[in-house]
Amino acid sequence: MAGHSKWANIKHRKGAQDKKRAKQFTRAIKEITVAVKEGGGPDPEANPALRNAIQNAKGVNMPKDTIERAIKKASGADADHYETVTFEGYGPDGIAIFVEATTDNTNRTVASVRSIFSKNGGSLGTNGSLEFLFDKKGVFVLEKEQLQKDPEELELELIEGGASSFEKEEDYLTVYTEFNDFGMMSAKLEELKIEPKNSEVQRIPLNTTELPVESAIKILNLIEKFEDDDDVQNVYHSLEITDELIEKMEED
Repeated sequence: MAGHSKWANIKHRKGAQDKKRAKQFTRAIKEITVAVKEGGGPDPEANPALRNAIQNAKGVNMPKDTIERAIKKASGADADHYETVTFEGYGPDGIAIFVEATTDNTNRTVASVRSIFSKNGGSLGTNGSLEFLFDKKGVFVLEKEQLQKDPEELELELIEGGASSFEKEEDYLTVYTEFNDFGMMSAKLEELKIEPKNSEVQRIPLNTTELPVESAIKILNLIEKFEDDDDVQNVYHSLEITDELIEKMEED
């Protein structure tokens, strides 16, 4: 996990200022749509998946009226129909890559993902081939300015809520839980009146590979190509995100 949350938060801050804002909104709307259709309807009080999707939409600064329109549209007869698909493969230097997509046209998405792999020195594998390399975890990003409690007291409360580990940064506290404890942590944060900047189930690599900076940058550029695809929701990988790599990318 080393460096992954820090890099994700740096990307989030940078992305909010450029073209990635539109992609973040598209991703949030898809998450809301799937939550309404599959999670139990348009009432967030009765639909935990929707409640979580709304939190994530707020985390990327989506306006309240846009969120409400997305919920209303997802509830209607003309709602978009999305299917969740996953892809597993390897990038250059044997870096494992796991792609999650939400799409209304599976054939288009398969062709796009396969093309990105093949044009960038990677290869698309068969589903299930990389499952053993990643562990599903609940990941909650908390803004430190929201956290009023004594840090040690807060950590004890969060451990009661299922926290298994923490990553501390200057502005954020990232809390990890086991997959089965995601709902319990969500309930604990509601009880503590803490609204996460982002909360989702992620695939965390069990082992990471450190590469020379120039080789690592090629991998991150490949990851970015996947993330720029309109159908892709999340990309996970086994590249070690070192401080040196972060410094280099922040310069750019």
